This record gives sequence, structure tokens and C-alpha cells, in this order.
Amino acid sequence: MPDSLLRQSPLAHLALQGRPARVADPGADTGEAGVAMAERPFRGIIDLRGDAGDSGFLAAVERVLGAAPPSEANRALVRPEVTLLWLGPNEWWIVTPEVDEELAESLREALAGLHAAVTLVGDSRTCLRVAGPRARDLLAKGCPLDLHPRAFAAGHCAQSLLAKAGVLIHRLEEGSDGGGDGAPVYELYVLRSFADYLWRWLEDAAAEYGLAVGD
Repeated sequence: MPDSLLRQSPLAHLALQGRPARVADPGADTGEAGVAMAERPFRGIIDLRGDAGDSGFLAAVERVLGAAPPSEANRALVRPEVTLLWLGPNEWWIVTPEVDEELAESLREALAGLHAAVTLVGDSRTCLRVAGPRARDLLAKGCPLDLHPRAFAAGHCAQSLLAKAGVLIHRLEEGSDGGGDGAPVYELYVLRSFADYLWRWLEDAAAEYGLAVGD
């Protein structure tokens, strides 16, 4: 793990914290921003692989995390300090606020002797949060998924493409950004090497709705 004093967000060069609170396009319908965006860097991500049909595997994970990984496709399980995201029939992400090597080691010890793998992958990704009443419209411009609530509700996650960049999209509970307005909130996990490109694409695509850049 890199020295925390030397860590740098892949979007640090954009000086997002210094951006104006609102960037509104003259063509926007109202003076309010329809989309709010922010980077959530430095999260810990543990890639977990194992047999979902193995009760021993599920029990071992639950002993460490306090919950078994989701068995239903494209579902997320949010717990205090830990989020479990379904990636495939035998793969999940365990997301924590910071890189947690001790948690990864605890999982390896609990899963010793089982058909499983635990890999830290957080340093290769960053997270972009997209929220607001026009957030779904923004993502729909570049994502082939049906993001309507009837198909992609809060608590769902899926791997897809957004503007040709590979992403994992997680829809959070409404109001989880602290806005309390019931607008959808999405978190996009993307490789560091695509972060600049994807942010700039989102920023440009959001101009017609009005954009607020947060810290």
C-alpha cells in the first residue's frame, strides 16, 4: 500500500474542490443544478471470489464481515463501514472507507483451505458519485443499462459501460448524499486510468442540466 502521505487522487489535477459551487448552462431550465458530482477516492476494495453454493464459504465470510455476500444477481448489501457488491456468481467486491489490509488478511485466514481468493484492488480504482434529479438522465446518455427504478432500484449494482469506459454502477438509497430530496444517487467505480476521461465526459454531458461539483 502506498504511503498515505504520498497518495494522490487520479482527479487531483482537476482541483475539484476549487470549482464554483454551481456551473449552470444558460440553456438550463432553472437556476438549480440538476446534477451533483464528486469524487470519493481512496476507498478500500477487496475482490472476493468463492463458491456461493458452499455453505462453508458463506459462513466463513459472515464470521468476518457480519453478513454473507449477496446471492441475488446485481444486488448490494450495505452495512456500517462495509458494502458488499455482487459482480458475478462467484465474485463480489467488499468496499470500505479506506484500504483495510487487516480485513483482507482476516478473510484469507477464515477462508484457508476453501476454494476462494481475496485480492486488494482498491488502489487501481476511484469512485465518482453522481446524484440529483437529472442524474439518471445524465447516465442514460452513455450507458446501455435500463436505469429506470423499475429495473435498477436502490440497492442494485451492475457492471457496464459508460461512454465506453468500464464501470461498476451502484445505486444508493435516495437521500444518501445528505440532500434529503429523494433524488437518485449513484456511485461509479472506474479504473484510475479512465477517471479523468470519464469525469470530463460527465461534466460536459451534465452541462444542460446545471452541475454542482462537491468535495
